[in-house]
Amino acid sequence: MHVYRTASRARQRGLSFIGVIFIGLFAVAAFAIGGQSIPILLEYQAIQKAAAKAAKEGATVGEVRALFDKAAQIDDISSIKGKDLEVTKRGDKVVVSFKYSREIPLAGPAYLVYRFEESTK
Repeated sequence: MHVYRTASRARQRGLSFIGVIFIGLFAVAAFAIGGQSIPILLEYQAIQKAAAKAAKEGATVGEVRALFDKAAQIDDISSIKGKDLEVTKRGDKVVVSFKYSREIPLAGPAYLVYRFEESTK
């Protein structure tokens, strides 16, 4: 009977306490980074939308930048301004390009950096 218990304990599988702690720390870190990343990604989508609208409705560089700044005020865009946009023309179509980066501090000198670069078509 004593041999049977030893054999059944050897077959038991599962996580150790250290394993549970490690998985918990990983989940907390992923949640914290995700919680900070979601607003950055939502702002990027708002910037794409505002740039596309400005390119569609504006005819001059000044109009495009003014339209973008109005949309930026409405959508609370703070990472980029109308003056940061590169406005060009391809044929009869206005093309708006932008490029910027956002950082999330992780720990000490470590940062998670998002670099965005887009052009309307």
